[in-house]
Amino acid sequence: MAGSPWTLADDLRTEGVRDERLLDAVRTTPRADFVPADAIGTAYEDAPLPIGHGQVTTQPSLTARMIEGLALSGDEHVLEIGTGLGFQTALLARLAADVVSVELWPCLSEQARRNLARHGIGNVALLVGDGSGGVPQRAPYDAVLVSAAFPQVPAPLVEQLGVGGRLVQPIGPGGREEVVLFERVPAGLERREILTLAHFVRLRGSYGYPLA
Repeated sequence: MAGSPWTLADDLRTEGVRDERLLDAVRTTPRADFVPADAIGTAYEDAPLPIGHGQVTTQPSLTARMIEGLALSGDEHVLEIGTGLGFQTALLARLAADVVSVELWPCLSEQARRNLARHGIGNVALLVGDGSGGVPQRAPYDAVLVSAAFPQVPAPLVEQLGVGGRLVQPIGPGGREEVVLFERVPAGLERREILTLAHFVRLRGSYGYPLA
């Protein structure tokens, strides 16, 4: 297996990541433990990896830019849309007070549950369902991270984000996106910054693209 959590953190620093808490989280969270068995050899490359159902993991540099955009200090209640196999979830859990993470595919959520448990990460609530509608019963959130693309932020996610909170989402049709940082103000959501350009899978659900 080429690379290690330390070399991955070094690569992310080279890519411009400056959040030292985030880099420390990468060093203590082996990505190889959060990828399919046949992808372990390439776990520390800065690349997306297929995980089934037409889904891929977010490449580490994109994950880092998105998390860094949330500017987490350690006290936040975070909503993540798109658990995947749990690597990004684990990083969020190490940087925030707690995480609510929603995954459409039950088998992926179960794998993520095992991966997180293996590392003793317990401040995460994993839910299976339509992430485009958020999780209103656990709102308000201090930060929201959406790991799938849609041309606009779904209204329920805006409503569930507390005033002053940050939201990061790939904005676009799926395949060519601007990853945008938003901030919640009393009047609604305000666009703050384009963090990077990227290619993401589509956000599917009642407030995204059709499921089938």
